Amino acid sequence: MKKKILITPHHLTESKAKKLTRTHKKILVTGGAGYIGSHAVKLFLEKGYEVVVFDNLFRGFKEPIQILKKIGKLSFIQGDLRNKVDIEKVFRTHKIDCVLHFAALCLVNESMENPGLYFENNVCGSLNLFEAMKKFKVGKIIFSSTCATYGETKYLPVDEAHPQNPVNPYGESKLLVEKMLPWYETFGLRYVILRYFNICGAATSGIIGDSKKPSQLLMQNAVRGAMGIEPFAFTCAKVKTPDETPIRDYIDVEDLVEAHFAAYEFLRVGGKSDVFNLGNGKGYSVKEIVSEVEQNFGVKLKKVKAPARKGEYAKIFANPKKAQRILKWRPRKSIADSVESLKKWYDGHPDGYEK
Repeated sequence: MKKKILITPHHLTESKAKKLTRTHKKILVTGGAGYIGSHAVKLFLEKGYEVVVFDNLFRGFKEPIQILKKIGKLSFIQGDLRNKVDIEKVFRTHKIDCVLHFAALCLVNESMENPGLYFENNVCGSLNLFEAMKKFKVGKIIFSSTCATYGETKYLPVDEAHPQNPVNPYGESKLLVEKMLPWYETFGLRYVILRYFNICGAATSGIIGDSKKPSQLLMQNAVRGAMGIEPFAFTCAKVKTPDETPIRDYIDVEDLVEAHFAAYEFLRVGGKSDVFNLGNGKGYSVKEIVSEVEQNFGVKLKKVKAPARKGEYAKIFANPKKAQRILKWRPRKSIADSVESLKKWYDGHPDGYEK
């Protein structure tokens, strides 16, 4: 009778042992079928982690889930955070090590027109998630927040101590969720709050990207216009900046999700709850971004003016030094890099995931 050989860490190479350990730690990504969430899922799978995606598919898509299942071990659960039973079932079924919380509505203009939808989805949904984490003793979360919690800037660049005075329900809903987290910390929940500025770009490979139709993101719309996929229109209000268009800080989505992995590593080794701004530390006006896209494609976009969105403010860009210092993270991609990745994404998916 052959003697059974037990596989122990001594029989494994260091890299195999590390990957085996990681696949036994599940990462829950709420909103993982959406734009930013799917890029985070991709990165964690590539790092060797097992990922559980929870999404109601209201704004997310099934297609990235199917694409990303080819990379690593990925489970998908369709459910709604507004339903306590749905999210509790996830924790009952899976041993979750950390939550990346992307599940939120994020359209400023829509929040102005339907604030109740934003408070119900973003605030009540987050409350149900935190309660489930408390019940099942899951002690780490990375929360996707926004620079919209700051409102009109008092000074630039904006650091984490800047006053928070949202000027739209979207920003207010995110601020309310931020305020919940310290109270749950008393029950053992350590958190990292990441305040995003403007997101752009797609996976460098072009396999996943932004599929919102129409997109609410400037660079995405400008690239689609330059490629002739759909007409481009200015939707910004006239503001007090040098060229009278809003100034924002643009960060590539792959740089953004690298910050989430850095935040996870920070919590994994015992880091204390904290807040970080994620941006490049430089502001570009709407017209400057459009000019960058035009130069990249060698075209001139027709300058059509559409109704201005509500709830926008004049200028904001980040002071990202805290994230650079503590998380050891800094963005690597240029505006040109983001345009190139969007070009590749839309070249293969002009209609997004679904026609």
